[in-house]
This record gives sequence, C-alpha cells and structure tokens, in this order.
Amino acid sequence: MGPARVGIAMTIIGKLDQRFSEATEATSWQAAVAVLDAAGLYWLTTVRGDGRPHVTPLVGVWTDNAFVFCTGPSEQKARNLRAGMGVVVTTGTNAWNSGLDIVVEGTAARVTGLQRLRTLADAYRTKYGDDWDFDCDDEVFDPQGEAALVYRVTPAKVLAFAKSPHGQTVFRF
Repeated sequence: MGPARVGIAMTIIGKLDQRFSEATEATSWQAAVAVLDAAGLYWLTTVRGDGRPHVTPLVGVWTDNAFVFCTGPSEQKARNLRAGMGVVVTTGTNAWNSGLDIVVEGTAARVTGLQRLRTLADAYRTKYGDDWDFDCDDEVFDPQGEAALVYRVTPAKVLAFAKSPHGQTVFRF
C-alpha cells in the first residue's frame, strides 16, 4: 500500500493486540493520524554509528501518511542518518489514563527538489507560523542561512497506545 496523496482518503486498518489491551476495539487510523497531525512536538530516535541510540525532541509535519522533519547537516541526528536510515518517531501525552500515544517505526529518506521542498515549507509555515518559515532551493530549507536537510519518514509500522481503556493497536504498511 503506497502513501496517500493529498485529497485522497486512505483506508488503513489496525489490529488490536490483545496481549497488551483491555480495550475491545482497535484505535482507528483516523484517530492516530489526528494525533500525528496535531502534535506540536515529536521525539525522533536515530542510531549512532556505534549502535547507541540518540533521542531528541523536534518539530515536524505529518503529510501524505509520512512524517517530515529537518535538521542541520552537522547535527547528531544527521550524522546518525548517514550511518543508517532506520528511525522511530513518537508523540502523544505523558498522561496515564487519557490521550493517545503514537510510535512510528520507519525509514528516513532525504527530500530534495524545489517544488517538493516548497510544499513542505508551506506545511511548516501553516502549522508553526513565522517560527518555522523556510526559504528553500533544490536541496535544503534555508539555503542562505543554516541549511537544513529535509527527511521524510515512511512508516513500516505504527503503534497507537490508547489509555482509557488501555489498548495497543498495530498498523502495518
């Protein structure tokens, strides 16, 4: 199943994992996407060249059933991605009995091309306002400034952790 295009609904069915659930129904894909779309902050886990994990908070956008983020080429996460593209993205709430936590396991890939980067820069601007207002060229956001590489995380698996009642739903791609 490929990624959805803007304006086209995608039906993805999750499976409730009964081993870890008191819930009787799986979380819907629409509910998971709503959390991914609305989150103001995400946590990105990459793996260093020596195998140690690296976790960092960052902003990003959920678009076309993928997570998009940017980073400077000298930052730890960019250096880690040169060694391996497997990542985990998490978001949600730290409450025990309310909310929905989402874990996206996938592969990051560089995004290039002026039109694609302009579209993503617009998505950042729409979501975060002037705090994340990027110019771009064919390769990066902010080409005249600190140059941010842009990555798209294509999910292989998404986990949704409901908290009232507790339930774990697995979406596979």
